[in-house]
Amino acid sequence: MAYLKLDFITLSDCMAGKIIRFLFVILMISGIGNLYATEPVGEGSEKGTEHSTGEGGKKFDAGRMIIEHVIDSHEWHIAEIGETPISIPLPIILIDEGKLVMFSSSKFHHGHDSYKGYRLMSEEPYKGKIVKVTTGSDGQEVINSELPLDLSITKTAFALLFSTILLSLIFISVARAYKKREGQAPKGLQSLLEPLILFVRDDIAKSSIGHHYEKFTPFLLTVFFFILINNLLGLVPLFPGGANVTGNIAVTGVLALFTFTVTTFSGNKGYWKHIFNAPGVPWWLKLPVPLMPVVELVGVFTKPFVLMVRLFANITAGHIIILGFMSLIFIFGNMTPGAGYGASLVSVPFAIFMGLLEFLVAFIQAYVFTLLSAIYFGMATEESHH
Repeated sequence: MAYLKLDFITLSDCMAGKIIRFLFVILMISGIGNLYATEPVGEGSEKGTEHSTGEGGKKFDAGRMIIEHVIDSHEWHIAEIGETPISIPLPIILIDEGKLVMFSSSKFHHGHDSYKGYRLMSEEPYKGKIVKVTTGSDGQEVINSELPLDLSITKTAFALLFSTILLSLIFISVARAYKKREGQAPKGLQSLLEPLILFVRDDIAKSSIGHHYEKFTPFLLTVFFFILINNLLGLVPLFPGGANVTGNIAVTGVLALFTFTVTTFSGNKGYWKHIFNAPGVPWWLKLPVPLMPVVELVGVFTKPFVLMVRLFANITAGHIIILGFMSLIFIFGNMTPGAGYGASLVSVPFAIFMGLLEFLVAFIQAYVFTLLSAIYFGMATEESHH
């Protein structure tokens, strides 16, 4: 087996290896955990299709539950015991009129109360946003249309920080192992990651880009493992897993923007000539109306857009399908308990199947995003053959 030398900065972390192995074990055995990681439903939220769960007339809104699971949140909801939600509050950080305001999201009491003149809205048009409220002359609260700059650590932001730290620990630990065991066969975490690293380097970067591949390999490795780790963490039911990071279009948009930027600034003369004056294209498609140049130029922007939407849609769809199957149990249970038990016999196996499929999709989507990025880099740096 080929041995790969990784030159990373060495960090002393005596327990890192054990912690990483433990996290990977939890990751692998918890593939379908996102079935139960739902967000709390506030009383002021928008009405959806509600289904009574029976006792106490408590309502179950399948649509609202699914949407509130896949979107971002200012707190990390863990579970509910009776009517009491259990959640981990996250820091609220605002800049309002040049002033820094910080407090815990627990002060909002799930969006119903104000704190220091701020409120987390649970109704449109400001649903999910923090607004500033004042008391008018008639004693009624007035919402300020100018929203404060929200720099809060949300669920997605916290999960991003966690995955970044986890990735750093993993690869620093692997780099230390390579330096200590230079020339020896990989073991432990090395043996798990080396085939993936070699796969990205040889089968994605080298085959798609050519002899310029070494220049782009660090970026492709970073993107591949970032997407993969966050995809897998999204399947873990326990905190700090379960966040829908790669199903957040802002995250996928930034990843696509990186690919677009690298492609644009790496493009050689032949790449731009092909866009504005494609060889082999009839002149009447270029003049007097520059039809083909416009099509090619639009393609420059649609390629990263497709990257963004594909990753976002595939990851989010998996979560929605699984939660939809689980919701059927409560919807049919509203009719009769027997119908609920009957629905569970179908929903649970299908949800487990989808969870396993999501585990596969986690790898496929990381591969597809990295492969297409490498292909774009290869197109931008391809040398002319004439």
